[in-house]
Amino acid sequence: MNAIDRVVHGRIVLSDQVIDDGFVAVANGKIAQVGQGEGPGAAIVENYRDCLVLPGAIDGQVHSRSQKGQEDFIWSTRSAAAGGVTTIVDMPYDDGELICTGERLSRKAQTAAQQARVDFALYATLHPSSNGREVQELVEAGACAFKFSTFGTHPERFPRIPPQQLYRFFSAIAPTGLAAGVHNENDEIVRAAIAAVEASGVTDYRAHGASRPAISETLAMAEVYEIGLATSCPTHVVHCSLGRGYELCAAYQKQGAHASIEACIHYLVLDEENDVARLGGFAKINPPIRPRAEVESLWGHVAAGNVTIVSTDHVSWSRDRKSDPIMLNNSSGVPGLEAMYPLLIKGLEERSLPFTHAAILLARNPARHFRLFEKGALDVGCDADIAVMKRAPHRYRAAASGHNVVDWSPYDGIEMPWRVEATYLRGHKVFDGRDVLAEPGTGRFTTPASGLAPRKAALGAAA
Repeated sequence: MNAIDRVVHGRIVLSDQVIDDGFVAVANGKIAQVGQGEGPGAAIVENYRDCLVLPGAIDGQVHSRSQKGQEDFIWSTRSAAAGGVTTIVDMPYDDGELICTGERLSRKAQTAAQQARVDFALYATLHPSSNGREVQELVEAGACAFKFSTFGTHPERFPRIPPQQLYRFFSAIAPTGLAAGVHNENDEIVRAAIAAVEASGVTDYRAHGASRPAISETLAMAEVYEIGLATSCPTHVVHCSLGRGYELCAAYQKQGAHASIEACIHYLVLDEENDVARLGGFAKINPPIRPRAEVESLWGHVAAGNVTIVSTDHVSWSRDRKSDPIMLNNSSGVPGLEAMYPLLIKGLEERSLPFTHAAILLARNPARHFRLFEKGALDVGCDADIAVMKRAPHRYRAAASGHNVVDWSPYDGIEMPWRVEATYLRGHKVFDGRDVLAEPGTGRFTTPASGLAPRKAALGAAA
């Protein structure tokens, strides 16, 4: 047996229990033991007895390169380390280059590896003109999933894939066992709604929600889940703001579909009538942030186990891209890597839900969803990726830590009962509660395990 390098003490949060007065022992970057009491001797013993010791988060939706010259992996992974996130899964819609060939994905992985402070995995996509032949080369290059959109944000950088092409692509992806993730907004309904809003003369915060009505989400979801069912392709909705969407996913799962669904942290925290009204363009996200009633509906689905994973959909737009008084002129998306873990723990505690949900939604299920089987759990043999959360009430300010490329956040001013006290990547401390210790190049390109297990058995229940 390998000698124990480090022992971390605290309240150990697993996916099925919390071990008070527990420990995690680390050897050669892997979890060697988990238990209760003093644990084995080690060269380094760290006592966080009053803190939560959780698996490092896997953020399944990050956009490090949406704005050229802005964030990149240098900053996204710095924010991640400060937020207890030990692996980011980056989207394929880079400003200036759609990641739709094996060569492009390999090149992105090589440059990202020089910058990353935590581990990373990569989504791939296919060009709208593709016949699907690039799927195999993208899998061989290490893609962990594929991403498409039913709404066209930009014809080249973020294109719409119509249903007949989605059917072709899903058919090509299905044999790989990887998931096809989809941005879920019906193009025709959204464009008609945008035109109606513009004709009405409404330009303030109300314009955005009205331009993307609830039916635009649910109609797109029904379409992609039907295509997934018909092709036997694992189908994942990458963000859903509506309780009805989680009902749809659960219904398709009962029918035997390989269906899954993602709740971004902003849909669990922010609402239209208070936060969007206050923040304007700084809270513009697609799909939109909905009324408070939908926020609470989503928490009901968290409690019921209908949410597969929670993510950030992180993107750090510069202020000039978010501050137009005409709401629809602003870029869509917000940063969240530093704040996601504390926000989810806060929400669980406020609703008397067990912290085990965090271990499931931020770690176990993302690891299984993306086939990163050495990640996502404080289990013997897994990478020793650990997040330590300390009760330390404070008001969040994105600019205060110095770990974010932008000085704004939609979560600024929110009272956080917990803060990240430490982050460990493969057993090494990469954040000490104040400073990010990991240098660029510390993170590794993480790829799906070979010999993929049947998806439903691998993913298991959401809670």
